[in-house]
Amino acid sequence: MTRLWRRGLATQIIGLTLVALIVSQALTFLISLDEYTKKFDAGAKAEFISRASSVTRLMESLSPELREQALHASEGSYLRYWLTDIEPMDPNDWRLQALARLSLPLDSSVDPSGTLGWAGSASPQLPSANKVLTANASDSWMTPKPYLWLMPQPAKVLQFSGSQGYGFTVQLDDGRWLNAAYYQHDKGSLWTSRSLMSLGLTALMLALISIFIASRIARPLRNLATAAEALGRGQNLPPLLEDGPEEIKRTAQSFNKMQSRLHRFVEDRTKMLAAISHDLRTPLTSLRLRAEFVTDAEIQRKMIATIDELQSMTEGAISFAHGEAVREETRNIDLEALVGSICDDQSDLGYPVTHVEGMKMKYLCRPDSLRRAIRNLIENAVRYGGEAKVSLQYTAATVDIVVEDRGPGIPDDMVEKVFAPFVRLETSRSRETGGSGLGLSIVRAVARQHGGDISLCNTETGMQAIISLPREGSTNATPVKKERPWRLKKTLSSAQSTHLPK
Repeated sequence: MTRLWRRGLATQIIGLTLVALIVSQALTFLISLDEYTKKFDAGAKAEFISRASSVTRLMESLSPELREQALHASEGSYLRYWLTDIEPMDPNDWRLQALARLSLPLDSSVDPSGTLGWAGSASPQLPSANKVLTANASDSWMTPKPYLWLMPQPAKVLQFSGSQGYGFTVQLDDGRWLNAAYYQHDKGSLWTSRSLMSLGLTALMLALISIFIASRIARPLRNLATAAEALGRGQNLPPLLEDGPEEIKRTAQSFNKMQSRLHRFVEDRTKMLAAISHDLRTPLTSLRLRAEFVTDAEIQRKMIATIDELQSMTEGAISFAHGEAVREETRNIDLEALVGSICDDQSDLGYPVTHVEGMKMKYLCRPDSLRRAIRNLIENAVRYGGEAKVSLQYTAATVDIVVEDRGPGIPDDMVEKVFAPFVRLETSRSRETGGSGLGLSIVRAVARQHGGDISLCNTETGMQAIISLPREGSTNATPVKKERPWRLKKTLSSAQSTHLPK
């Protein structure tokens, strides 16, 4: 649940909206509860005094022998009437007397189930005697408001059990005292089925609105994230659509400007490198011509060797810049088939190259540049490690192209340095014992253009070169039905004794 809350923008907006709704409704309920309670108490009190006034008029219109019967007929589960010969004076004694009267069963009940309120059930839910004594111990008899009591004779009222019970007494025309007690056992609730249904409909409408708002915000952000990932993998993208709210529009505009500046920076860098490398050809040719006129054969040989080295580096720089400048479009290819075809080509040339088949996977990449990078690693492994074993491995985040050999590896302090252009561990600088030192630089450039990287790892049996590509570029991955056997056609007569990067 926590992961869903953190990951989903729509979930957060809906959750916060519903929390705001619940808090606002709770505050409204607390504010309204006091006012509701006061209005309910005032209405119950007014109704009680009005009924007592009606019963008083009835008593004065009946003969003394019929009054008891009329009082019993007017009673309910939470309403009692009785007559006394003397005036009630002590409020607390009267409250206990009222509780005892309310506890007595009704002589006749027109509503035994208690659904009609005033008649109610024959077994009412009453407070305890202790609560009745302590709740209003300091309250005395009071005179009802003139607008509530319109009879000429004076009357007295009081409260018991807090504000849930009311008492009433008035002297009749024959000198006796009419007493009435009412206990409101249920004040009702603000949370009715109708109010809960209204709250549920409100929550549903707010949730739908939140989903609509979240989708309008999240969709451009998802497009921006996808475009940023593709840009990091070197894909050529059209500019993002610059519409929507002002904040989203400005974000899209900033991304488009950043993408344009990055492309311009890369183009300027590669053009400058290509121009410098190209311009070096003329002075190198001039030096070669002048070296031909040197009479000392040994000095001439050394000069021509140095010029050849410079020429090789220049050609390598031009090739590297050309590869950087080529705008190859990304395509969906079978990555396993691409690796297998490279291994087959190298094996057909007589190199000891083994391909370990794995899962077939469609991958979005620039196949020509990726082919060049894999071929460079295989040639390095064969040249300096004696053989190459190539396989695809998968992790939760990456697709790894692993090239293994059985060479002595390279020193740990040189693992990072060998990726720099023109860096070689072999010091003779001979083209026969090594390349120009751009091979691993090209591999790293290609890997990073695809959003990945390359790493070198010394093992007990040799060294591993791993191109790690992001898993986002894969569209599917299915196991192969049958594994291909390792292919090992010809072996080289000998291998170099040291492992040097190309």
